[in-house]
Amino acid sequence: MRVIGKKALVLFSGGQDSTTCVAWALREFDAVETVGFAYGQRHAVELDARPGILARLRTEFPAWRAQLGEDYLLSLGMLSQIGGSALTDDVAIALRADGLPTTFVPGRNLMFLTAAAALGTRRGIHDLVGGMCETDYSGYPDCRSETIAALQKALTLGFAEEFLVHTPLMKIDKAQTWRLAEELGGARLVQLIVEDTVTCYEGERTQIRDWGYGCGICPACRLRAAGYARYREIAG
Repeated sequence: MRVIGKKALVLFSGGQDSTTCVAWALREFDAVETVGFAYGQRHAVELDARPGILARLRTEFPAWRAQLGEDYLLSLGMLSQIGGSALTDDVAIALRADGLPTTFVPGRNLMFLTAAAALGTRRGIHDLVGGMCETDYSGYPDCRSETIAALQKALTLGFAEEFLVHTPLMKIDKAQTWRLAEELGGARLVQLIVEDTVTCYEGERTQIRDWGYGCGICPACRLRAAGYARYREIAG
């Protein structure tokens, strides 16, 4: 894996994928900082989960404590002002006429990475880590590897500094993501992900299942649950 420096900035939402990415970055880099984004998401409970997850990573994984640095929360409220998504407005989760799901937030990952690069350049960090995945995803065009490669080039040109965008989940499915978490932090990290991360689009936090909290109905919950079932089946 090619890197630019010894420090990484991870896009950290408080969900399963981004938490796994934090653990991955802690394995690959000497120091890790994290950044989250408040964009008017209806499932803003994910933002509330972020501090607790980071606290548990520091407390329960002593080897990572010194590596895990500052956390930032940036506002990208224009995404909710633009609206039109089931993640920002009171819109039913369904397929749009163009075949994309209504959960697609136009430009979200492009803005996330651009804002992260701007923060990174101030922090002297040029290795960005994101949980984008084109294997188990909802057809979002800004999750494709081609999109990320093009944006990486645009960031390098636009900032006149080289950036690398690392996407460790890009080619693996949800079962493999659960497995990666186990490889990185053992059963303890898997349990942390089950208990503390938020993936549900409805932000449901009242009922815990074997795969974590969630409504069990939205696409994010179904994907997470199916991946966990495959992971447990493979693990035996």
